[in-house]
Amino acid sequence: MSSSTRKLVIRAYWIVTLLVLAVGVWLSAYYAPIESEMGVIQKVFYFHLPAAFCMFGACFLVFVAGAGYLWQRDQRWDDLADAAAHVAVLLASVVLLTGMLWAKKAWGQWWTWSPRLTFSLILWLLYVVYLILRASIDSAQKRAMVCAVYGVIAFLDVPLVYLSVKLMDDIHPSSVELEPSMLLTLIVWMAGVALLTAGLVAGRFRLARISHKKSHDASGVTGGMA
Repeated sequence: MSSSTRKLVIRAYWIVTLLVLAVGVWLSAYYAPIESEMGVIQKVFYFHLPAAFCMFGACFLVFVAGAGYLWQRDQRWDDLADAAAHVAVLLASVVLLTGMLWAKKAWGQWWTWSPRLTFSLILWLLYVVYLILRASIDSAQKRAMVCAVYGVIAFLDVPLVYLSVKLMDDIHPSSVELEPSMLLTLIVWMAGVALLTAGLVAGRFRLARISHKKSHDASGVTGGMA
């Protein structure tokens, strides 16, 4: 694929992503009804739930990329894990903040140490530590190895977050029934946030690959001059 074609595809992708998100905003603001008990704050749900599912996806990608690096020792796997981890932390932050807004209206307090909230906070901390690890290790090979092992282990918290409501007593409902208009709004948001997540991961991964290529080319030029 030529450089101009690649830029055109990327531009088209982001236009579609922004259009889907704009439709989601319109649906949540003007189409989906205001929930009788929660009021307007219920509309946070349309962004909160997709962000949570995409957070799980980003964490799973860190796990897969970590396992891939341990198997092949390929720098591309480490770059993918790095990109996914950054997006996972971003989404986890969104999930916690929107969840707090919901909690204040639903339960009268910003935070309660329920199993799901506790495991969600742990998940956020795990991937923040992952990024700190990456920044604190100078050796590229050692950094990739340590972070690959850590990323595989950190993923163990993901099923705990997801299953906590089903396996333990929790203030969160285990399921939610939605009217057709609410369901449509949620589906559009799911698509938009999924496209946004994939685009952010792909964009950061591409920047990492470009950076590595420039560093490789520069070292080759330096070696040739020497």
